[in-house]
Amino acid sequence: MDVEQTVQQARANLNTLTGNLAFDTLLSGVITFLVCCIVIRIVKTFMTRALGRASKLDAPIKNLIIKLVTTLLWALTIIIVAGAFGINATSLVAVLSVAGLALSLSIQNLLTNFFSGIMLLINKPFKEGDFVELGDKLGTVKNIGFFNTVLNTPDNVAIAIPNGDLTSAAVKNYSREPNRRVDLSFSASYDAPTAAVKRAIEEAIAMDSRILPEPAPFVRLLSYEASSIKYVTRVWVKNADYWDVYFDLNEHVRETFEKHGVEMSYEHVNVHMVQ
Repeated sequence: MDVEQTVQQARANLNTLTGNLAFDTLLSGVITFLVCCIVIRIVKTFMTRALGRASKLDAPIKNLIIKLVTTLLWALTIIIVAGAFGINATSLVAVLSVAGLALSLSIQNLLTNFFSGIMLLINKPFKEGDFVELGDKLGTVKNIGFFNTVLNTPDNVAIAIPNGDLTSAAVKNYSREPNRRVDLSFSASYDAPTAAVKRAIEEAIAMDSRILPEPAPFVRLLSYEASSIKYVTRVWVKNADYWDVYFDLNEHVRETFEKHGVEMSYEHVNVHMVQ
């Protein structure tokens, strides 16, 4: 009698754990799950091929779309399979909603960086390989991730910047436009005629074939300083030639100043003795 009662109690416990699942209900749930897995695989394959032909979309955007759709399909699969097993889908959705809210609050910063990364990929203020200034950071963009953007500084230091910081920071993209202007200023003595100084600078400009003829180079007297006269020089170059022209023009101007007898003045004080 005790053995029979024990068996009956075990059966009751099993029924409680399985929710009185019948064999046909269990089979239906398993089949439903397998069908959902096949559908997800088919949809993912179709989307991968379709997005592969979309040349205007960047690879990170394509991957994001595939991941979001796949995640949504798996969420629907959980609800559908739960219904097939006889679980109340409404209650399950409510539980998942509460769990999702709790999770979103705990990873709020991660979500901010994630959605900021999506906005960066959509708006495209810069792309990989661009030389940019992000806030107070300067460097070449190596990777734009969903949570942070990696810059390589000119001295080859990798800096990972959270995407959430970039949405509110000033972004200067030095690589977006094909041409860029080189701005330099040179100081000459008050004794040097303005025409001679301008002629020397213009000769230095003519020595460099990388300087574009249009817009035309600009050389003018800028200001009268305490110990010298400052001349501003502005020339346009291809973006890739910017730094080479910047340094070469500085060196060429010194050569032409010497050739034309123009003294490069420096800070000094003239003392006049009055008897």
